[in-house]
Amino acid sequence: MSRVCQITGKKVMVGNNVSHANNKTKRKFYPNLHTKKFFVPETGETVILKVSANALRTINKKGIAAVLSKAKANGNILV
Repeated sequence: MSRVCQITGKKVMVGNNVSHANNKTKRKFYPNLHTKKFFVPETGETVILKVSANALRTINKKGIAAVLSKAKANGNILV
């Protein structure tokens, strides 16, 4: 699976390393992703997601069921 958050859709960004002499070389900025298990009490099942640190904060605030339903509506999760 690619380096994309399944909740927020954050993915790899591209930029430049800039040296002291102002030489520019390409580099990648990776999102802060973690593979986590979540228990969904409404359905009684466990879901494994690859989520960013920002998505973990959103899940703690809104709840896993609300976040999953919104992510499915946006097309981020293929379940």
